[in-house]
Amino acid sequence: MKRSCYNGPQESGGRADGWGYNHRMNGQDPKHFALIAEALHWLVDNQRRQPTLGELADRMGYSESHLQRIFQDFAGVTPKQFLKFLTRQQALERLRAGRSVLDTSLDCGLSGPGRLHDLMLTTEAMTPGEVRKKGQGVDMQYGNGMTPFGPAWVAWTGRGITFLGFSQQKGSAAVLAEMQGQWPAARLTESAQEAEEWLLRIFDESRRQPLKIWLRGSPFQLKVWEALLSIPRSAHCTYGQIAASLGKPSASRAVGTAIGRNPVSWLIPCHRVITSAGTLGGYRWGISTKQAMLGLETARDFARPEAA
Repeated sequence: MKRSCYNGPQESGGRADGWGYNHRMNGQDPKHFALIAEALHWLVDNQRRQPTLGELADRMGYSESHLQRIFQDFAGVTPKQFLKFLTRQQALERLRAGRSVLDTSLDCGLSGPGRLHDLMLTTEAMTPGEVRKKGQGVDMQYGNGMTPFGPAWVAWTGRGITFLGFSQQKGSAAVLAEMQGQWPAARLTESAQEAEEWLLRIFDESRRQPLKIWLRGSPFQLKVWEALLSIPRSAHCTYGQIAASLGKPSASRAVGTAIGRNPVSWLIPCHRVITSAGTLGGYRWGISTKQAMLGLETARDFARPEAA
């Protein structure tokens, strides 16, 4: 039996804002991120054989009842139910739900505030002059921490979050190199504790805390990322639909490239873009991570009181 690398919650002191690490998020305890991440990835990787709760519990080194309670508190459904949301048929149904999403005009520009998908996000784009400087003169902090999808690197400035990438599949060094590559001239300072605080804010679904994002990209990339922000959690869209919504129906490949350069994954939901056949397509941080994200979102929609 292989036991989980998760060693249980570690107590930690409070923080300046009074929101301690032992804060419980309506049953979603951030101290369980490592456990949830390992469970989600294992279920995704073993979905074809439909593993039992007993197998998952054995893998994680927990009793079935304890593991199911932690998982259901976080995902809103049991592990067995979660497996049902990983099918191609589920993806196709969510594609149908997303067909009309991009037919509406995008009312919120990247320089203005707005309530976007399931989080309150304020997005701001760099000016063309700032983009050309590649981060020169920008003081940026960054760090690594745990999320429900495994370890991640996050970076930020006083103007907002500038990067969020997941390293469960790609490895920590590769994700860090991509972050540095997007801001090659910025002055970077590592801050591990603040990074963990940022990740808790990002994945705390119960508080809906306003988050700011500061984006560096070409005009076309910014338009693509703006379109991604219009996709609700309950739907998927295709690369072709994104291209058509921008008035460039033949630009699916360019759209795919821009999506692959999304600097703040999850917050800008590039994981909601799949192929017209219902397959996942690619994902910058690994297909297993993408499927875990989609499965979790679908499960949470199913678990909402209004969906009952």
